[in-house]
Amino acid sequence: MSSSLEGQLAWITGGGSGIGLAGAIELARAGCRVVISGRDPAKLEAALATARRDGVDADAVSAMPMDVADRESVQRVAQAVHAAHGPVSILVNSAGINFPKRYWGDTDGETFDKVMAVNLHGATYCTLAVMHGMRSLGRGTVINVASFVGWHLTHLTGPAYTASKAGMIALSHSFNIEEGVNGLRATALCPGEVATPILKSRPVAPSDEDMARMLQEEDLGRTIRFIAELPPHVCVNELVISPVFNRLYLGGKEFGRR
Repeated sequence: MSSSLEGQLAWITGGGSGIGLAGAIELARAGCRVVISGRDPAKLEAALATARRDGVDADAVSAMPMDVADRESVQRVAQAVHAAHGPVSILVNSAGINFPKRYWGDTDGETFDKVMAVNLHGATYCTLAVMHGMRSLGRGTVINVASFVGWHLTHLTGPAYTASKAGMIALSHSFNIEEGVNGLRATALCPGEVATPILKSRPVAPSDEDMARMLQEEDLGRTIRFIAELPPHVCVNELVISPVFNRLYLGGKEFGRR
């Protein structure tokens, strides 16, 4: 059975690893042409090799390096994507960062700015860059990879990350309020803990045993594909997904307040 996504163009930020790469692989399997972006060209090349090893056709996924926090870089790459492939119909804003120095008592304004610049401003820049192309198609799907912690507040991630992810949820709703009349839709995808490389930036890394019980990258890849494959008249405004063993409820040693 052919997918409803056959021939559509997907652009994925943070596509060099983790949720972004998993989403790229699943959308390519569904028949999309996929462009992945991230700051590190070598990491993107490794991601392309991973996609090929997973059976994705080499022509289905390409890479264009970009820093989502740089508005001019985003505009330049968005124009290059459009020139090479046409309008983007699926945007996955998956680029995200956090830092060990994250809590009110030891963070600073510069660190806060860096987190907001990538997580929230970057998603905004990319959405603005593709929105008019989506309007020309009469359809478009924006998937903002927010977080469970933007939906259910917790101490673990610190104020900058929490605020940025809550902002992504608000961004998604605002997009639907204004752009639904143009056939465009946005989903705030709010996963609980996912076993991805960003966990290495935590002040206390989770154990291998706990990571094995978290959501896995491929779980989010399939979720992204599910959202994108829904009929164009359907909008999933928010999708909250968590591991059954949800440490954000249960806690753990690294969750303790100092």
